[in-house]
Amino acid sequence: MNRMRAVVCERYGPPEVLRIEEVERPAPERDEVLVRIHATTVNRSDCGARSAKPFFARFFYGLRRPKRRVPGMEFAGEIEAVGSAVTEFEVGDHVFGVKGFGAHAEFVCVRESAALAHKPAGMSFDEAAALCDGATIALACLGKADLREGRSILVYGASGSIGTAAVQLAKHFGADVTAVCNTKNVELVRSLGADRVIDYLREDFTKNGKTHDVVFDAVGKHSFRRSRGSLKPGGIYIETDLGFMWHVPPLALLTRWIGSKRVTLPIPKYTKENVLFLKRLVEAGEYRAVVDRRYPLADVVEATKYVETGQKTGNVVLTVTA
Repeated sequence: MNRMRAVVCERYGPPEVLRIEEVERPAPERDEVLVRIHATTVNRSDCGARSAKPFFARFFYGLRRPKRRVPGMEFAGEIEAVGSAVTEFEVGDHVFGVKGFGAHAEFVCVRESAALAHKPAGMSFDEAAALCDGATIALACLGKADLREGRSILVYGASGSIGTAAVQLAKHFGADVTAVCNTKNVELVRSLGADRVIDYLREDFTKNGKTHDVVFDAVGKHSFRRSRGSLKPGGIYIETDLGFMWHVPPLALLTRWIGSKRVTLPIPKYTKENVLFLKRLVEAGEYRAVVDRRYPLADVVEATKYVETGQKTGNVVLTVTA
Protein backbone atom coordinates (compact mmCIF):
# COMPACT_ATOMS: atom_id res chain seq x y z
CA MET A 1 0.00 0.00 0.00
CA ASN A 2 2.92 2.36 0.62
CA ARG A 3 4.71 1.59 -2.64
CA MET A 4 4.26 3.00 -6.13
CA ARG A 5 5.64 2.69 -9.64
CA ALA A 6 8.00 5.45 -10.72
CA VAL A 7 10.62 6.27 -13.31
CA VAL A 8 14.04 6.22 -11.63
CA CYS A 9 17.21 7.90 -12.89
CA GLU A 10 20.31 7.28 -10.76
CA ARG A 11 23.07 8.21 -13.23
CA TYR A 12 23.54 10.53 -16.18
CA GLY A 13 23.44 9.10 -19.66
CA PRO A 14 21.23 8.22 -22.65
CA PRO A 15 17.48 7.55 -22.31
CA GLU A 16 18.25 3.91 -21.45
CA VAL A 17 19.42 4.94 -17.95
CA LEU A 18 15.72 5.45 -17.10
CA ARG A 19 13.91 2.48 -15.59
CA ILE A 20 10.63 1.69 -13.86
CA GLU A 21 10.89 0.67 -10.19
CA GLU A 22 8.72 0.17 -7.14
CA VAL A 23 9.62 2.98 -4.73
CA GLU A 24 8.23 4.33 -1.49
CA ARG A 25 5.06 6.35 -1.91
CA PRO A 26 5.39 9.89 -0.50
CA ALA A 27 3.19 11.12 2.35
CA PRO A 28 1.95 14.72 2.42
CA GLU A 29 3.20 17.21 5.00
CA ARG A 30 0.62 19.43 6.74
CA ASP A 31 0.72 22.02 3.91
CA GLU A 32 0.84 19.49 1.05
CA VAL A 33 -1.51 17.42 -1.03
CA LEU A 34 -0.87 13.92 -2.40
CA VAL A 35 -1.81 13.69 -6.08
CA ARG A 36 -2.56 10.41 -7.82
CA ILE A 37 -1.09 11.18 -11.23
CA HIS A 38 -3.12 10.30 -14.31
CA ALA A 39 -0.80 11.90 -16.86
CA THR A 40 2.59 13.60 -17.04
CA THR A 41 4.90 14.71 -19.87
CA VAL A 42 8.45 14.31 -21.16
CA ASN A 43 9.91 17.72 -22.04
CA ARG A 44 13.25 19.27 -22.99
CA SER A 45 14.05 20.10 -19.36
CA ASP A 46 13.57 16.46 -18.34
CA CYS A 47 16.00 15.41 -21.07
CA GLY A 48 18.57 17.97 -19.98
CA ALA A 49 18.36 16.85 -16.35
CA ARG A 50 18.89 13.22 -17.36
CA SER A 51 21.78 13.76 -19.78
CA ALA A 52 23.47 16.64 -17.87
CA LYS A 53 24.50 18.23 -21.14
CA PRO A 54 26.31 20.56 -21.32
CA PHE A 55 28.49 19.55 -18.38
CA PHE A 56 27.83 22.64 -16.25
CA ALA A 57 24.19 21.52 -15.98
CA ARG A 58 25.50 19.26 -13.22
CA PHE A 59 25.86 22.30 -10.96
CA PHE A 60 22.05 22.45 -11.00
CA TYR A 61 21.17 18.74 -11.06
CA GLY A 62 24.04 17.12 -9.12
CA LEU A 63 27.75 16.88 -9.84
CA ARG A 64 28.25 13.11 -9.91
CA ARG A 65 24.68 11.84 -10.21
CA PRO A 66 21.14 13.28 -10.20
CA LYS A 67 20.15 14.68 -6.81
CA ARG A 68 16.54 13.62 -7.41
CA ARG A 69 15.92 10.00 -8.38
CA VAL A 70 12.45 10.49 -9.87
CA PRO A 71 12.28 12.97 -12.79
CA GLY A 72 9.25 14.67 -14.30
CA MET A 73 7.77 18.15 -14.01
CA GLU A 74 4.21 18.43 -15.35
CA PHE A 75 1.27 16.44 -14.05
CA ALA A 76 -2.49 16.14 -13.89
CA GLY A 77 -4.44 13.89 -11.58
CA GLU A 78 -6.68 13.49 -8.56
CA ILE A 79 -6.14 14.49 -4.94
CA GLU A 80 -5.59 11.32 -2.92
CA ALA A 81 -4.91 12.90 0.50
CA VAL A 82 -4.46 16.36 2.02
CA GLY A 83 -2.36 17.68 4.89
CA SER A 84 -3.97 19.04 8.04
CA ALA A 85 -3.39 22.68 7.07
CA VAL A 86 -4.72 22.45 3.50
CA THR A 87 -7.88 24.45 2.77
CA GLU A 88 -7.93 24.99 -1.01
CA PHE A 89 -8.18 21.35 -2.08
CA GLU A 90 -10.16 18.28 -1.03
CA VAL A 91 -9.79 14.56 -1.63
CA GLY A 92 -11.17 13.75 -5.07
CA ASP A 93 -10.43 17.14 -6.66
CA HIS A 94 -9.02 17.00 -10.18
CA VAL A 95 -5.87 19.13 -10.41
CA PHE A 96 -2.95 20.01 -12.67
CA GLY A 97 0.39 21.71 -12.11
CA VAL A 98 4.16 21.64 -12.40
CA LYS A 99 7.11 21.16 -10.05
CA GLY A 100 10.84 20.60 -10.38
CA PHE A 101 10.89 16.80 -10.12
CA GLY A 102 8.94 13.70 -9.10
CA ALA A 103 6.06 13.67 -11.61
CA HIS A 104 7.08 10.53 -13.51
CA ALA A 105 5.37 8.41 -10.90
CA GLU A 106 1.97 7.23 -9.71
CA PHE A 107 1.91 9.75 -6.84
CA VAL A 108 3.53 13.08 -6.05
CA CYS A 109 3.33 15.47 -3.08
CA VAL A 110 2.83 19.17 -3.85
CA ARG A 111 2.54 22.17 -1.55
CA GLU A 112 -0.87 23.82 -1.59
CA SER A 113 0.81 27.18 -2.34
CA ALA A 114 2.86 25.81 -5.26
CA ALA A 115 2.06 25.82 -9.00
CA LEU A 116 -1.10 23.77 -8.58
CA ALA A 117 -4.74 24.45 -9.49
CA HIS A 118 -8.02 22.73 -10.19
CA LYS A 119 -8.12 21.21 -13.66
CA PRO A 120 -9.92 23.35 -16.27
CA ALA A 121 -13.52 22.26 -16.79
CA GLY A 122 -13.97 19.85 -19.68
CA MET A 123 -10.25 19.22 -20.22
CA SER A 124 -8.78 15.71 -20.21
CA PHE A 125 -5.96 14.74 -17.86
CA ASP A 126 -3.65 14.25 -20.87
CA GLU A 127 -4.27 17.79 -22.09
CA ALA A 128 -4.04 19.33 -18.62
CA ALA A 129 -0.70 17.64 -17.96
CA ALA A 130 0.69 19.38 -21.05
CA LEU A 131 -0.38 22.90 -20.08
CA CYS A 132 2.26 24.32 -17.78
CA ASP A 133 5.91 23.99 -18.76
CA GLY A 134 5.95 25.36 -22.31
CA ALA A 135 3.45 28.07 -21.42
CA THR A 136 5.38 29.15 -18.32
CA ILE A 137 8.59 29.53 -20.31
CA ALA A 138 6.70 31.40 -23.04
CA LEU A 139 5.12 33.72 -20.47
CA ALA A 140 8.51 34.56 -18.97
CA CYS A 141 9.88 35.36 -22.41
CA LEU A 142 6.89 37.35 -23.62
CA GLY A 143 6.89 39.35 -20.41
CA LYS A 144 10.11 40.99 -21.67
CA ALA A 145 8.53 41.86 -25.03
CA ASP A 146 5.87 44.43 -24.04
CA LEU A 147 3.38 42.74 -26.36
CA ARG A 148 0.20 44.67 -27.13
CA GLU A 149 -1.84 45.85 -30.08
CA GLY A 150 0.49 47.38 -32.65
CA ARG A 151 3.52 45.29 -31.64
CA SER A 152 4.76 42.48 -33.90
CA ILE A 153 6.50 39.23 -32.99
CA LEU A 154 8.04 36.40 -34.99
CA VAL A 155 8.03 33.01 -33.25
CA TYR A 156 10.70 30.65 -34.61
CA GLY A 157 9.93 27.01 -33.81
CA ALA A 158 6.21 27.70 -33.47
CA SER A 159 5.13 24.04 -33.43
CA GLY A 160 6.97 22.92 -30.29
CA SER A 161 5.75 23.01 -26.70
CA ILE A 162 7.03 26.56 -26.10
CA GLY A 163 6.23 27.74 -29.61
CA THR A 164 2.58 26.63 -29.65
CA ALA A 165 2.17 28.37 -26.29
CA ALA A 166 3.90 31.54 -27.48
CA VAL A 167 1.68 31.90 -30.56
CA GLN A 168 -1.51 31.66 -28.48
CA LEU A 169 -0.27 33.90 -25.67
CA ALA A 170 1.05 36.57 -28.05
CA LYS A 171 -2.36 36.72 -29.73
CA HIS A 172 -4.02 36.98 -26.31
CA PHE A 173 -1.85 40.03 -25.56
CA GLY A 174 -2.90 41.62 -28.87
CA ALA A 175 0.29 41.28 -30.92
CA ASP A 176 0.61 40.64 -34.65
CA VAL A 177 2.12 37.14 -34.88
CA THR A 178 4.30 35.62 -37.59
CA ALA A 179 5.04 31.97 -36.91
CA VAL A 180 7.82 29.85 -38.42
CA CYS A 181 7.54 26.05 -38.59
CA ASN A 182 7.93 23.18 -41.05
CA THR A 183 5.50 22.14 -43.77
CA LYS A 184 3.57 19.50 -41.84
CA ASN A 185 2.65 21.91 -39.03
CA VAL A 186 1.61 24.99 -41.03
CA GLU A 187 -2.14 24.39 -40.67
CA LEU A 188 -1.87 23.51 -36.98
CA VAL A 189 0.03 26.71 -36.19
CA ARG A 190 -2.41 28.77 -38.26
CA SER A 191 -5.27 27.25 -36.23
CA LEU A 192 -3.60 28.53 -33.03
CA GLY A 193 -4.14 32.10 -34.20
CA ALA A 194 -0.97 33.09 -36.07
CA ASP A 195 -1.61 35.97 -38.47
CA ARG A 196 0.82 34.46 -40.98
CA VAL A 197 2.86 31.26 -41.09
CA ILE A 198 6.24 30.79 -42.79
CA ASP A 199 7.34 27.30 -43.81
CA TYR A 200 11.09 27.39 -43.14
CA LEU A 201 11.62 24.57 -45.65
CA ARG A 202 10.47 26.95 -48.40
CA GLU A 203 11.34 30.43 -47.14
CA ASP A 204 14.07 31.99 -45.00
CA PHE A 205 12.43 34.67 -42.87
CA THR A 206 15.73 36.49 -42.51
CA LYS A 207 15.77 37.20 -46.27
CA ASN A 208 12.19 38.37 -46.91
CA GLY A 209 12.78 41.98 -45.89
CA LYS A 210 10.16 41.97 -43.11
CA THR A 211 11.05 43.33 -39.66
CA HIS A 212 9.49 42.74 -36.26
CA ASP A 213 9.53 44.25 -32.79
CA VAL A 214 10.40 40.85 -31.33
CA VAL A 215 12.04 37.68 -32.65
CA PHE A 216 11.46 34.78 -30.26
CA ASP A 217 13.56 31.62 -30.77
CA ALA A 218 11.38 29.03 -29.07
CA VAL A 219 13.65 26.06 -29.84
CA GLY A 220 17.20 27.35 -29.36
CA LYS A 221 18.15 26.65 -32.98
CA HIS A 222 18.54 30.17 -34.37
CA SER A 223 20.80 33.07 -33.36
CA PHE A 224 20.81 36.80 -32.78
CA ARG A 225 23.40 37.22 -35.52
CA ARG A 226 21.15 35.60 -38.14
CA SER A 227 18.00 37.32 -36.87
CA ARG A 228 19.35 40.81 -36.34
CA GLY A 229 18.28 42.10 -39.75
CA SER A 230 14.71 40.96 -39.06
CA LEU A 231 14.45 43.21 -35.99
CA LYS A 232 13.20 46.78 -36.03
CA PRO A 233 15.35 49.46 -34.34
CA GLY A 234 14.88 48.92 -30.61
CA GLY A 235 13.79 45.34 -31.26
CA ILE A 236 14.30 42.40 -28.91
CA TYR A 237 15.69 38.93 -29.64
CA ILE A 238 14.54 36.38 -27.04
CA GLU A 239 16.31 33.09 -26.43
CA THR A 240 14.79 30.19 -24.47
CA ASP A 241 17.69 27.89 -23.61
CA LEU A 242 18.21 29.34 -20.12
CA GLY A 243 21.96 29.69 -20.43
CA PHE A 244 22.70 26.31 -21.97
CA MET A 245 23.75 28.13 -25.12
CA TRP A 246 26.96 29.58 -23.68
CA HIS A 247 27.11 32.64 -25.96
CA VAL A 248 23.67 34.04 -25.08
CA PRO A 249 24.31 35.50 -21.57
CA PRO A 250 27.35 37.52 -22.78
CA LEU A 251 25.28 38.78 -25.73
CA ALA A 252 22.48 39.82 -23.39
CA LEU A 253 24.96 41.90 -21.37
CA LEU A 254 26.71 43.34 -24.41
CA THR A 255 23.54 44.45 -26.18
CA ARG A 256 22.38 46.37 -23.12
CA TRP A 257 25.17 48.86 -23.84
CA ILE A 258 25.88 48.56 -27.57
CA GLY A 259 23.37 49.10 -30.38
CA SER A 260 19.61 49.52 -30.31
CA LYS A 261 18.70 45.84 -30.63
CA ARG A 262 18.76 43.73 -27.47
CA VAL A 263 19.14 40.07 -26.55
CA THR A 264 17.31 38.78 -23.50
CA LEU A 265 17.26 35.42 -21.73
CA PRO A 266 14.36 35.27 -19.24
CA ILE A 267 14.28 32.76 -16.37
CA PRO A 268 10.84 31.15 -15.89
CA LYS A 269 9.19 30.83 -12.49
CA TYR A 270 6.64 28.12 -11.87
CA THR A 271 3.97 29.86 -9.78
CA LYS A 272 0.35 29.33 -8.82
CA GLU A 273 -0.42 32.69 -10.42
CA ASN A 274 0.72 31.44 -13.82
CA VAL A 275 -1.17 28.15 -13.48
CA LEU A 276 -4.39 29.97 -12.58
CA PHE A 277 -3.87 32.36 -15.51
CA LEU A 278 -3.60 29.39 -17.90
CA LYS A 279 -6.71 27.81 -16.39
CA ARG A 280 -8.69 31.00 -17.06
CA LEU A 281 -7.47 31.18 -20.66
CA VAL A 282 -8.39 27.54 -21.29
CA GLU A 283 -11.88 27.98 -19.85
CA ALA A 284 -12.34 31.15 -21.92
CA GLY A 285 -11.45 29.22 -25.09
CA GLU A 286 -8.27 31.24 -25.69
CA TYR A 287 -5.71 28.52 -25.09
CA ARG A 288 -5.26 24.80 -25.68
CA ALA A 289 -2.51 22.30 -25.14
CA VAL A 290 -1.16 20.57 -28.26
CA VAL A 291 -0.42 16.87 -27.70
CA ASP A 292 1.67 15.03 -30.28
CA ARG A 293 2.00 11.50 -28.89
CA ARG A 294 0.95 9.53 -25.83
CA TYR A 295 2.98 6.71 -24.29
CA PRO A 296 2.32 4.56 -21.20
CA LEU A 297 4.67 5.26 -18.29
CA ALA A 298 6.47 1.98 -18.95
CA ASP A 299 7.54 3.31 -22.37
CA VAL A 300 9.35 6.35 -20.95
CA VAL A 301 12.57 5.44 -22.78
CA GLU A 302 10.83 5.44 -26.17
CA ALA A 303 9.01 8.67 -25.32
CA THR A 304 12.29 10.31 -24.35
CA LYS A 305 14.01 9.19 -27.54
CA TYR A 306 11.21 10.75 -29.57
CA VAL A 307 11.45 14.05 -27.68
CA GLU A 308 15.19 14.11 -28.35
CA THR A 309 14.66 13.86 -32.11
CA GLY A 310 13.71 17.54 -31.91
CA GLN A 311 10.73 16.86 -34.18
CA LYS A 312 7.84 16.67 -31.74
CA THR A 313 4.78 18.82 -32.27
CA GLY A 314 3.62 20.39 -29.02
CA ASN A 315 3.91 17.95 -26.14
CA VAL A 316 4.60 14.27 -25.46
CA VAL A 317 2.42 12.75 -22.72
CA LEU A 318 3.01 9.78 -20.44
CA THR A 319 -0.21 8.15 -19.25
CA VAL A 320 0.12 6.84 -15.72
CA THR A 321 -3.37 5.92 -14.45
CA ALA A 322 -6.05 4.92 -16.93
